[in-house]
Amino acid sequence: MALPLTVPSMTAGADFVLRPWEMSDLPLVREAAEDDYIPLITTIPSPYSDEAAEAYVRRQWDRAAAGAGYPFTIARTRDRRPVGFIELRLTDAAEGRAALRYWMTVPGRGQGVTGAALRTVTTWALHELRIPRVQALVEPWNTASVRTAESAGYRCEGLLRGWQEIGGRRRDMLMYARLNDDRPPGDRPPAAG
Repeated sequence: MALPLTVPSMTAGADFVLRPWEMSDLPLVREAAEDDYIPLITTIPSPYSDEAAEAYVRRQWDRAAAGAGYPFTIARTRDRRPVGFIELRLTDAAEGRAALRYWMTVPGRGQGVTGAALRTVTTWALHELRIPRVQALVEPWNTASVRTAESAGYRCEGLLRGWQEIGGRRRDMLMYARLNDDRPPGDRPPAAG
């Protein structure tokens, strides 16, 4: 049995923080439940109810308590308003890999926060937790998520045909990954002298 995990708080750029889930995050669960796409790819309760939302938050706590992963709420620093979710899943940690899942509600989209959160958790996973490989799956049509993964230094490794059922249909997914010896985005090798 895996040891319980403590979900830390971390800054993600100048304007956002990653922190453990709180019961005060129910408005975030409501916003996600009302989104057209998020309930299709997550366990967000839809239709929304306070009871189901509370159970969702408890599941996040249970994942950490069971050692299965680090679920974070993404919140603005100026007003502590939660706008999204990112999780480092450790299901395959014994094989040297972890998976990142993330979603963002409308108030957080288009501000670069998802990329900042992805870079923060990826760097922490690869260098502090010493996980050799971190991967993320993205639907091919989701150009915003593709750009986010690539801006965080993830490389597309290929198309997984019919990989996952979403909205009652088998969907293709792109596999993106970062390795702990990959150069960070923008990092160039030293010039030959």
